Amino acid sequence: MNLFLENLFLKCTGYTYSNLARLFIRLFVGIMFLQFGIRHLINFNSLAPVFPTVMWFDGSTSLTLMICVEMICSIFIMVGFLTRLAVIPAIIAMLYAEHHILNIIYPGTMPYLISSMQPGYLPIMFIGIFIYILIAGPGKISLDYFISLFIISRRGKDETEEMEEI
Repeated sequence: MNLFLENLFLKCTGYTYSNLARLFIRLFVGIMFLQFGIRHLINFNSLAPVFPTVMWFDGSTSLTLMICVEMICSIFIMVGFLTRLAVIPAIIAMLYAEHHILNIIYPGTMPYLISSMQPGYLPIMFIGIFIYILIAGPGKISLDYFISLFIISRRGKDETEEMEEI
């Protein structure tokens, strides 16, 4: 019994599943972000007149831009293609959403006074996950990894040689 508990402890603490964890976080955030794009697409006609303007774009153009960011970036993040680049527009979109929530919808309200039933926490959560993906990268279960292996093998090197140079 003691040996079983020791082995269980070592398996739970000593082994890391970082590539699987990165796949999970990419799929999770991609699906969650994609659902916003789908909802915006379905309700486009009712949202376009009231959607906030971004810079010099009107509401319908801003909404179209947001749908493109939500849909395309979500798919790229989920499959792990150009992952670190795909999270940058998503972070910018969520920064704008957070700005809009705090300054337009709830002006003058301190962020910590917004209740959990209001949507103020969602953009910050997405920003945090996107920044994690930006720092950690897509992992080995991604198109980025397989494409990089192809490029490395085309140069006549193996993965360990190339990673030593970096």
